[in-house]
Amino acid sequence: MNVDLAKTRRESMRWTILLTLNNARPIGAHEQLILSVIQAVFPDATAHELRRELDYLADRELVSLNKKPEGVWLGGLTRFGVDVAEYTVDCEPGIARPPKFWG
Repeated sequence: MNVDLAKTRRESMRWTILLTLNNARPIGAHEQLILSVIQAVFPDATAHELRRELDYLADRELVSLNKKPEGVWLGGLTRFGVDVAEYTVDCEPGIARPPKFWG
C-alpha cells in the first residue's frame, strides 16, 4: 500500500482547522490560536503551512478570512463550513473528515 504522507497531513490539517473554527464560533479565531491547535497535532507545523491550508479552505468557501493590513489573519466558518463540520452535508475530497459512526 502506498500512502502519501504529505497529502494525509494536508487533509488532516484542514479537518482540524474546521473543528477549531467550529469551536470558536460565533467569534472566529486569530491565526495564532489556530496554529497552536494545529501544532498540538503536528508539532512541526508552520505559520506558512497553516495559511496555505486556510487559503485552500477559503477558496472552497468553507472558511472566511479577514487578512488585516498589519499582516494578521482572522478566520471563521461560513455557513457551508459549519455544515461540513457538523456532518449535515457531504464532504468532498480534500478534507480528512472521519466517517460518521453515530446515529
